[in-house]
Amino acid sequence: MKAFAQVDRFVNDVSSGKTKAGYVFIGDEGFFRRTCREAILKHLVPEGMREFSLYEYDLESAEVVEILDRARTPSLMANFQVFFVRGVKTLYGRGKHDAEFKAIAEYMKNPNPDALLVFIADHISIPADIRRMDMTDKDRYERIRETLGDCLTIVEFARVEEGEAVKWLNETAAQQATKIEPDASRELVDSLGGDMMMISNELEKLLLYVGEKKRITLGDVETMVLAAKQRTLYELTEALSTHNRGRALEILDAMLTTGDGDDAAIGHLYMLARTFRQMLVILENNVRDTRALYQVLWQGFRIPPFAAEDVIRQSRRYKSRRELTRAIRLIARADAALRTNPVSKRMVLENLVLELAAEPRELAPAWQQEALLD
Repeated sequence: MKAFAQVDRFVNDVSSGKTKAGYVFIGDEGFFRRTCREAILKHLVPEGMREFSLYEYDLESAEVVEILDRARTPSLMANFQVFFVRGVKTLYGRGKHDAEFKAIAEYMKNPNPDALLVFIADHISIPADIRRMDMTDKDRYERIRETLGDCLTIVEFARVEEGEAVKWLNETAAQQATKIEPDASRELVDSLGGDMMMISNELEKLLLYVGEKKRITLGDVETMVLAAKQRTLYELTEALSTHNRGRALEILDAMLTTGDGDDAAIGHLYMLARTFRQMLVILENNVRDTRALYQVLWQGFRIPPFAAEDVIRQSRRYKSRRELTRAIRLIARADAALRTNPVSKRMVLENLVLELAAEPRELAPAWQQEALLD
């Protein structure tokens, strides 16, 4: 499978002791990043020695020179050291960073054979179809290739095509002696937009749910994945689009009192933002039926079939692009608030719902909205 090829090759190299001295992981597909990390920990960092041989750095707070000096220095306690370095985006921010790139290049000319450097560039999104890659991400990718790519080995974490995701589901379920029906695997992939991390997590839950039955049906997927999450989400956006604040708060309460509760708040916001972005595309393209819907929503960004007509109807209740972009910015603001560990995550979400469900006549003029949201 194309999307899995580079990751499989990396895992094979790690397991066979053919690891290079330094890598840069490019892409925001968390499933592949987790797979590669687990391979490194399994084969290179014994569990009892991780306190002495595993290091996590972020370039937001650490200097490249400091990390390289640590990598050059043999450990007195461990035979091998691994350095995960996040925040690669910082190297391409304001100011000159020639010194940092030069330091990395110099280290790679004579690296410590008992150390592994892994730079993580998860600020770039690589779609399954490279032709659909955002121009900003394409520019960022090229800059990394021209700098870090000259001395480090690049491993891409691209999004997965729906067909590949379905094949992975079938093979992974088979490894657990479980059969997943074709309709079930397609529905699971379609409903989660081809996000492999989410697909992987939901498959684990489904395997536990079916247990000794050893067969995953479409009904199991709808019960465990769609009914508990997405169907409730679309009930919420239905209430928001009709400005029914009371109903919206009731649905939010149901979402927060089931499953992972407040801990799932950021996940709820992610799905809510995704749905409003889909509605924005629908509105801008004047979509009126499901046939046209799948022409304007690209692979990995599609709406599950059971909700397609509902979302089209909901999007048409918004009369302007401004209303939907305002909603997206409100969600982004709530997301930022949640990540600062607020006193009450529930209160953040309740305030967001009240704002999203506001009647159009209650909205401030555009210039005032810009000031408030900023």
